[in-house]
Amino acid sequence: MNSNDTLARLAAVIASRRGGDPDKSYVARLFAKGPDAILKKVGEEATEVVAKDGDRARLAAAVADLWFHSMIALAQYGLAPADVLAELERREGQSGLEEFALRKSNQRDQEGG
Repeated sequence: MNSNDTLARLAAVIASRRGGDPDKSYVARLFAKGPDAILKKVGEEATEVVAKDGDRARLAAAVADLWFHSMIALAQYGLAPADVLAELERREGQSGLEEFALRKSNQRDQEGG
């Protein structure tokens, strides 16, 4: 078993809770509140990651919460962990600075400037 299996199992659980009873499932409750509430929760969890101040155990727990809520956001938009992994694989071997410059250039092109 590997981490991809863990992510796939978690994604399946998240998918199974979508449309469930919001009174019985935290995930169902988030889905019922809609995309803005889900994305806001991702932001809150990201803020908690920043606040862990070097405590390794707290950092790991906070990142787990961030990943969990990010996976709910992915599911909201019909995406899966495999989509994120594919994007990371696409970027593999590319300089982060080059990738960032390319994104900025593409953004300027899309904005017509």
